[in-house]
Formats: sequence, C-alpha cells, structure tokens
Amino acid sequence: MKIQPTDEEIRFSKNEIIVSKTDLKGRIEYVNDVFCRVSEMSTAEVVGQPHSIIRHPDMPRTVFQLLWDTIQKGEEIFAYVKNMSATGKYYWVIAHVTPTRDQYGEITGFHSNRRVPSQRGLDDIEPLYKELRKMEGAEGNRKDGLANASRYLQDKFAKLGKTYEQFIWSTGE
Repeated sequence: MKIQPTDEEIRFSKNEIIVSKTDLKGRIEYVNDVFCRVSEMSTAEVVGQPHSIIRHPDMPRTVFQLLWDTIQKGEEIFAYVKNMSATGKYYWVIAHVTPTRDQYGEITGFHSNRRVPSQRGLDDIEPLYKELRKMEGAEGNRKDGLANASRYLQDKFAKLGKTYEQFIWSTGE
C-alpha cells in the first residue's frame, strides 16, 4: 500500500529523542517508543523493514546518498531529514547517524538519534532541498539527475567554504 503524503505535521518535544538502529543494509533492528509514536507505527510493524519505510518523497536522494557514503566510510553525519508517518503526515528531524562497531572495529550496523530541528535551520535547508529535488527530477535519466544534484551540492558548499555538516551547524542547531 502506497502512503499519500499529507500537509499535516507531527510534532514531538525538544526533550525527546527518536532512536533507531539498523543492520548494514538499513533494515531496522530497534526503535524506541518515540520513533513508534511519531511514525505512527508499532515496533512489530517496523522491525525488519528498511529504514526507508519513513522516507518522505520531498527528501532529495542526493542527501541520502551523502548520508550513506559518509556512514559506510565509518564516519558520523548530522543531517536534516523530512520523514513521513504511516498516515502520510510529515515530521522534520536533525539526525545524528553513526556506525555501530563490533569489538574488532568492524561496522555491524548504524545508529541514529533524531531531535527537533530549529526553525532557522529548516528555513535554510528547505529551499536547498527543493532545488535538489528539482534537479533530480529534471533529467530524463534519474541517475543523471542524481549526479547533477550531487555536483551542485558539492559545488555549493565548496563556494561557501563549508562541508554539508558545517552548513548544518551554521544554521543554529
């Protein structure tokens, strides 16, 4: 069943943290009660599912590519993410995603903590994400659109003299 996005926002408290853990492929292994409440899904409904089960169609694929490239290299990343609940409602988060390692230092999965983002941060990131989505969809070939949007993102931050993460932190998070 395909969920239709709505224009209704779900909010959670600044004192709450949404937590999830995945395997190497991004399949959910653990979620906390805040994740379940905000996503409007039970633990049984999400464990074993790909984390993309909460992906909102307004999110640029370019940002997820950057996120996956970063964590698969063993690095952490902070990113703004617009998610979608089981009923199509949306919620914004500032996500901190880190690799989970075993006793030998090998990456065994990923862990994400998500908090309420600042309004200033959303005001800065939403126009950028809208531009990236436009670029991704403008090409007849999705792969070319993604490549062009990725280059645009890299060039934008190079001109600013910042990385994506430095940009995130400059928005007041």
